[in-house]
Amino acid sequence: MRFTRAAAVATAAIVASALTAAPASAHGKTKPLGTKSLAAVLTADKSGFDRNGHDYDILTAAVLAVLKAKPASPVKVLADGKTPVTAFIPNDLAFRRLVADIQHTKRLPGEKAAFTAVAGLGINTVESVLLYHVVPGATITRKAALKSDGAKLKTATGATIKVDVYGRWHKRIALIDADRSDRNPRINRFDINKGNKQIAHGIDRVLRPIDLP
Repeated sequence: MRFTRAAAVATAAIVASALTAAPASAHGKTKPLGTKSLAAVLTADKSGFDRNGHDYDILTAAVLAVLKAKPASPVKVLADGKTPVTAFIPNDLAFRRLVADIQHTKRLPGEKAAFTAVAGLGINTVESVLLYHVVPGATITRKAALKSDGAKLKTATGATIKVDVYGRWHKRIALIDADRSDRNPRINRFDINKGNKQIAHGIDRVLRPIDLP
């Protein structure tokens, strides 16, 4: 699996055709996007594993673990602020829920235990799961996403996720993944690192690239 410039261009074309509205910067209405990377945003939090389920300690540890084991991994795109990407990033509570589901228990593990369980799936699996959360070649803002009901976004794994905009008065967004038997992740935080080529949206579940039992 390799992230190439051609793949990024192809993905950008898919996103551009799927979205009903492109980011304002594409129309020349705002200043050029900055180059602060998502990796810089994630690693700025030095708290480590804690009791705050709404930050991204497990995700950060997973990204660093993959890059330590596989320095050439496509995950490194998150550290290249010049490359446009949109990432959907699960918070710590999302990973704890995933581990509880995998272990078939209702008891949520702590953050350190959850990371250990995730890492225990193998570095290649962790890498694939992370890449399933990354849409390369496009900077998709909240404004654009809310106008994109039904859009299929091609991830860095080559698989797609579908945007589901719902709610009559207060619009919300869910992401439909490959797991048909579990609740789909919902975006609970928008436009992390806004104004830059790399943007992220927080989600309350981990996107699942396979249908887990």
